[in-house]
Amino acid sequence: MKTKKLINDGAHAVDEMLVGVLAAHGRHLYAVEGTPRAIVAKDGPRRGKVGLVIGGGSGHEPAFLGFVGKGLADACAVGNVFASPPPDPIIECAKAASGDAGVLFMYGNYAGDVMNFDMAAEMLAMDDIEARTVLTTDDVASAPLDQKQKRRGVAGNFFIFKAAGAACDRMLSFDECERIARKANDHTYTMGVALAPCSLPQTLRPNFDIGADEMEIGMGIHGEPGVQRGTLQPADEVVDEMLDRILVEMSPSRGDKVAVLVNSLGSTPLMELYIMNRRLAQRLSDIGVDVHATWVGNYCTSLEMAGASITLHHLDGELQAMLDHPCDCAMFRAG
Repeated sequence: MKTKKLINDGAHAVDEMLVGVLAAHGRHLYAVEGTPRAIVAKDGPRRGKVGLVIGGGSGHEPAFLGFVGKGLADACAVGNVFASPPPDPIIECAKAASGDAGVLFMYGNYAGDVMNFDMAAEMLAMDDIEARTVLTTDDVASAPLDQKQKRRGVAGNFFIFKAAGAACDRMLSFDECERIARKANDHTYTMGVALAPCSLPQTLRPNFDIGADEMEIGMGIHGEPGVQRGTLQPADEVVDEMLDRILVEMSPSRGDKVAVLVNSLGSTPLMELYIMNRRLAQRLSDIGVDVHATWVGNYCTSLEMAGASITLHHLDGELQAMLDHPCDCAMFRAG
C-alpha cells in the first residue's frame, strides 16, 4: 500500500525543501552560489575562528541544516533522503566556513558519510585548508561498548554539535575545539524505539515491516534493526527499558547533572513525548541525578516514522558551559 505525502515529485523533494527553507530562514542561511546543497550561516564564519561543518542525509529535519547559525554550525552539506552528501557541497561548505584556523567536520558514523567527507578533506588539503573529523557515535543500541567506534550517530548529535559549536564560537584553538567535540560525544547516550515505519518520497512504501501491536527497541533512524522487538508496552515501561540501557553505560553518581532530549522520530506527538519525559524525570530524580535542561520535540527525525528517542548528555562544568553558550540558528535558539 502506498503512503501519502505532500510533495510534487519524490526526485525533487530535497531541492524543493531547500528552496522553502531559505525562503523561511533567509535571515540565518544562504546557499553557496552554484551549489544549492551547501547551506551556510550568514552570521557564523569569521577570520580566526575554527569552522564547524556538519552534514548528512535529508529526512531528519531539523537535523542537520536547522542547527546552522551563530554559535553552532557554520555550514551544512545536504544529501538526498537518508544518503550522504557528495564531496562537492562538503568542499564548498568548508571553504565558506574556513577562517584560516581549520575546519571541523562532524557527522554521524555512517559509511557513505565517512567516505565522502574523507574525500572532501583530501581535496581541501590541496587548497591548504585543514579539515579534521569527529564522528558522532551516541547510539547505544548500535554496537557493544567495547566497539563504541562502530556506533551510529543519532539524536545525540544535538548535544555534540552544540558543544563543538560553542567551542568554535568562543574562538578556541583547533585542538581544543576537537577535544571538546570528542568529549561531548563520549558523554552522550541515546536509545530509540520505533512503533511504525516511514516511507521514502521516491517509493511511497514503508521502509520496514512491524506488527500493529509491536515495538522495536534500538531501531536506527534509517530503519536499521534494533536490539529487541516485542509487544508494545505502556510508556513508563518503554522509558524504563531505554533508560536502564543508558544508565548501565553512563554510570551516574548522585548529584551528577545531565541534559535531556526526548525526540520524536517524526509522527509521535508532543503529548506522548511529554508523557515519556514525565517518567524520565521521575527516574532521574529517584537516583539523585539533576536535570540541568530538557528539550522535547522534533530534533532528529526519520521522516514520518512513529517512535521516539531519549538522549542523556552527562555534564561536567565544561560541557555545561558549552551547552549554555548562546546560539541563534534557523530552527534552534539557546541562551
